[in-house]
Amino acid sequence: MKSFFDETTYQDLRKRLDSIPATATPLWGKMNAAQMFKHCQYPIQTALGKEKIQMKGNFIIRLLFKKMLYSPKPFKKNTPTPKRLQIVDRYDFESEKEKLDQWMQELWYDRNNENRRKHPVFGHFTKEQWGIMQWKHLDHHFKQFGA
Repeated sequence: MKSFFDETTYQDLRKRLDSIPATATPLWGKMNAAQMFKHCQYPIQTALGKEKIQMKGNFIIRLLFKKMLYSPKPFKKNTPTPKRLQIVDRYDFESEKEKLDQWMQELWYDRNNENRRKHPVFGHFTKEQWGIMQWKHLDHHFKQFGA
């Protein structure tokens, strides 16, 4: 399974991010590219312990979805996004793309952190699980925009 924390995978993700043009339209879903960049920042901020959105989850959500985050199965197209992570406002493409790249770099430099705090909804993840789910999420959304 690929991991954000693998150097080749990380470099590939950054190249894919760079390849998304301002004119890109989604192959599925409602977000434009700038909104997708903004949306993709939240899981990285969560992994770094810097999330800006308070999230809650009940036992059933944790039970049903936690393993999906790091399983080998890709995320399905049009999987519903939790309301608190839906991005509907307008954002600047270049600014959000640059911010996502910066957050990705920060997480890369923090890749050896074995003591991440618990996820606010799903609880404890291992370093390997954090790396897999970061890759899965970015891969899903970059494919959404043809990258």
